[in-house]
Amino acid sequence: MFRLKYFPVKARNFARTNPSAVRYIIDGLFVASAINIAVNNFSLLAIRLGTNDFQLSLIQFLPQILTMLVLIPGGLYMDSLQNKKRIVIVMLAAIMFGYLLCSISPFAGKYSIPFFLGSLTFAGVATALYNIAWQSFFPNVIGASVSVKPGSAESHILNLPGASDRTTNRGLRSSRNQVLTLRARVSLFISMLAPLLIGIVLASIGTVDGKIKAHQVFFFCSILLLFFAALNFKKFKTRRRIEPKRISLAKIKKAGKSLLSNKPFLLFTATALFFHITWHFDWTLYFIGQVHYLHMNEFQLGLAPLGGAAIQFLTIRFWSRMNERRGVVLPFTFGILGLSLCPAFMIAAVSMPASVGPHIFVILHTIAHIPFCVVTLNLFQCLLQVVDDENTSFYISVFACVICLSNAVMPVAGVALYHKLGADLNGLRYTLGIAFILRIIAAGLWLLRWRRSQEIGTHETRINAD
Repeated sequence: MFRLKYFPVKARNFARTNPSAVRYIIDGLFVASAINIAVNNFSLLAIRLGTNDFQLSLIQFLPQILTMLVLIPGGLYMDSLQNKKRIVIVMLAAIMFGYLLCSISPFAGKYSIPFFLGSLTFAGVATALYNIAWQSFFPNVIGASVSVKPGSAESHILNLPGASDRTTNRGLRSSRNQVLTLRARVSLFISMLAPLLIGIVLASIGTVDGKIKAHQVFFFCSILLLFFAALNFKKFKTRRRIEPKRISLAKIKKAGKSLLSNKPFLLFTATALFFHITWHFDWTLYFIGQVHYLHMNEFQLGLAPLGGAAIQFLTIRFWSRMNERRGVVLPFTFGILGLSLCPAFMIAAVSMPASVGPHIFVILHTIAHIPFCVVTLNLFQCLLQVVDDENTSFYISVFACVICLSNAVMPVAGVALYHKLGADLNGLRYTLGIAFILRIIAAGLWLLRWRRSQEIGTHETRINAD
């Protein structure tokens, strides 16, 4: 599919010596493109089908609730598999089917809204299971660290962060951090393009029916990209043989005891849960603020994520190098602090004159996202530090299930509080003010977790330790 002869010599050498790393980056290209296109259509298509504020909040609520029911059984099942690659491909096919159902929902007439919400829920559950399968498969393909020769082509390929660091010169590189960084850069690049292109196309269409047809075409584009992702994933090879395990009550009980006795995992989960509670709280309110109070059109709605993705793309190498020097826990605090500014900046934007509010919002939204890439880049790496190698999928599933609970409840809770406070501009300001305070507290808790781990001597080993 990709001819190496068209790439520079260093890129060809890297591709030949690290085929799995390259395939993960290619996978990120296809999957990020597909999901970005789909996600940027969910809320807009829902509005054009006639949803109200409560139904908009169900876009987050329904997929998360059903995902919670299948994550832990799914994780146990994945841990029992010898070939986890197959389940990843099956989940990609399930996502494609879900997007197909979303694309035909406008044809359901008066049932179009429940049909769309049901289709979106199916696609959301499949996406969550894909993420679990992908994350549990990742350690079997990419090691925690790999040795490289100082000054080799491998150490400089694709502008790897930290290639000239003292640690790379000493012959050790964090394989996972580097691969996830490159994959994240690809995803961020797609995150810049997708909202902008979608916004331009939708803004150029004058009728609601025309916009709905455009949404349907976008879903078909996502399906095609996921098909290419599945073809790419079929070519993965694992680093070590995985022995199949039979699921039994005794093994489930053993895995549960292991999890409950794993204090680092429990502490990490509790801290991460509170952060996600504060994060998910204003998700729907953010969209309400953009549409109902800032009156942003499709193009302006595309500019906001474009600015956020662009600034992350430009700064991700800085944060990746901080990971190499300081570990992945401390930089995560900066990501939370950046997110803390989002509700404060929304309050500032809706308080501006209508003529400048949207423009001010795009600028402030971009500034707040300078450290946001740390959240997506580091959370998974933090999780891998505290999981049991024998029950990786089970641990990841439990963690994801807890986060899904927050993702299901908090957007609805945020909208409910907003309506309780009047469902007007002041109600929006008060609710976002509460979100701002909670996120500052979350950043403080994460910092305390890092300090405590240092004091008791269990702080994560730096990826490139002396």
